[in-house]
Amino acid sequence: MLEFIRSDLAQVTSYSVHPADSSTDSSTDSSTDGLIAPIDRLDANENPYDLPKELKEKLAWMWQQTIASNRYPDAGYLDLKRAIAAYVTDTSKTCFSTANISVGNGSDELIRSLLIATCLNGEGSILVATPTFSMYGILAQTLGIPVVTVTRSLDTYEMDLPATQTALTQTQHPPIRVIFVVHPNSPTGNALTEAEISWLKTVPQHVLVVIDEAYFEFSRTTLAHQLPQYSNWVVLRTFSKAFRLAAHRVGYAIANPELITTLEKVRLPYNLPSFTIAAAQVALANRPALLTIVDRLLKERHHLIEELSKHQDLHLFKSDANFIHLRLQNSSNAELKYETIYRSLKQQGTLIRYTGGGLRVTVGTPEENQRTIHHLKHALAKVV
Repeated sequence: MLEFIRSDLAQVTSYSVHPADSSTDSSTDSSTDGLIAPIDRLDANENPYDLPKELKEKLAWMWQQTIASNRYPDAGYLDLKRAIAAYVTDTSKTCFSTANISVGNGSDELIRSLLIATCLNGEGSILVATPTFSMYGILAQTLGIPVVTVTRSLDTYEMDLPATQTALTQTQHPPIRVIFVVHPNSPTGNALTEAEISWLKTVPQHVLVVIDEAYFEFSRTTLAHQLPQYSNWVVLRTFSKAFRLAAHRVGYAIANPELITTLEKVRLPYNLPSFTIAAAQVALANRPALLTIVDRLLKERHHLIEELSKHQDLHLFKSDANFIHLRLQNSSNAELKYETIYRSLKQQGTLIRYTGGGLRVTVGTPEENQRTIHHLKHALAKVV
């Protein structure tokens, strides 16, 4: 390792993504060991539907006619923040303004900003219930911030609340400053229960509660309306899922103005490109049409769960997101079996994710889902 690199980074594993092997060529690509192209990319919880052609044409026009490439973006993002605040107000039935909103280059940047604002210089550690979104731990480690983990129930994936309370209250250095929860959780798909929400309300004011609602439009349940009552809560959202803007990387935080002011202090200047700002504004302006796709995906999720539940070798979990999580009923040699299933699916042209002690499958188009059902049946035959 290079001598000038921090020694603790040797222990950090970067967030892994599959290589961009989803060629649009429909022929077999011999350079990938017979891998079928195109691949059904059901591994990243993306929306399988691109923006409608008319909106892409509008964005192309804006790029040509209204965006000056030689000028920096609007540094304050006021127009975008107004549109986000109006959307949050409408969906939560609670009044929010631009003072409650901060935007980031995806939710990842906002997570990093929250860590910088709370835990640097040895002032704090974070608490997560695993399995969950791995970037909380990865980003903390890259900043030299300790990560305290507790487990979830293997039957329901609910947090072990007694263990969580013990971890929060036990004496340690540095003390826990941030708790990360996902509503609904990734990679398992379960929304927070009433018991979990009730526990979050008891978290003391000196601990920040980060509620990641990346899949809000699919779960249709939010805690944003409770933010005025809890100044130590922050809700994170993204345009990458339901709004179909994963390529543009837009996330936003909703919180009390004092916390937002702090996030603005640590935010990099011009962190969103002008074209990305335009894309988010166009998406919000056309959200009634864009979000009609959510009902279609929820219907497909139900179909996918119904069909895969016919396999006695699989245990499927209820999902409130745009993906499902499943495990093998027989856990002997589980890791080898999951690896075999993953490789078999990839060879057949379906990319999924092996994570959280099971398989996570993004809900795709009807055609993609039908292929997944067929491919998974073939893959299971190799391990059961």
